[in-house]
Amino acid sequence: MSPGDKPLEKAKKERLQKKGWKIGSADEFLNLTPEETEYIELKIACTKYLKECRQKKHMTQIEVAKLLNSSQSRVAKMEAGDPTVSVDLLFRSLFALGATKKTLARVIERADLRLTG
Repeated sequence: MSPGDKPLEKAKKERLQKKGWKIGSADEFLNLTPEETEYIELKIACTKYLKECRQKKHMTQIEVAKLLNSSQSRVAKMEAGDPTVSVDLLFRSLFALGATKKTLARVIERADLRLTG
């Protein structure tokens, strides 16, 4: 149990474990390497930032799609973290919405802080 666990969470975990359930993280369940976990966290951070940028600019997914010469469904997939979306496409889309290398570095840093605590 981690220090931040609430008593109810502890009791629930113990109850589930007594019934044979295993408690762990998604990366433990999926048997991900640390590198795979880092990559996924990076994609999630960029995905969230893409949606944040679009909303701050008061743009619809259709408007972003036109900016990118793409489709609304592709933008929706980007924002949903679809595995078919590459980091390359996310970065190019973020740059098209005005992101800079500096802002992307901050996004990556925030993702890293979430992983390391």
